[in-house]
Amino acid sequence: MRFELKNDNQVLSSRINSIILISSIFYFILLLTSLSINLNKISKYFEVNYLCKLFIVEKSSFNFKRLSKLTNQTSKQKMWDLCKEITK
Repeated sequence: MRFELKNDNQVLSSRINSIILISSIFYFILLLTSLSINLNKISKYFEVNYLCKLFIVEKSSFNFKRLSKLTNQTSKQKMWDLCKEITK
């Protein structure tokens, strides 16, 4: 018959491994969250830039509505000024 006893080294080692695993998972979740937020900002910027170019060329109300949702601008004059600044 064989008896095995867990000593303090094994318990400590398993705790350290679990802490490292949990902290690494937390780090990767934080990293992915930060990356997704940054990608959202970048995509919003490019979308506003693209719609401003369309708005300047076409002057359609559909582009104005989409731009007003993205930039929270309600006045056409303010939207025009914004688009002129962006396309410079």
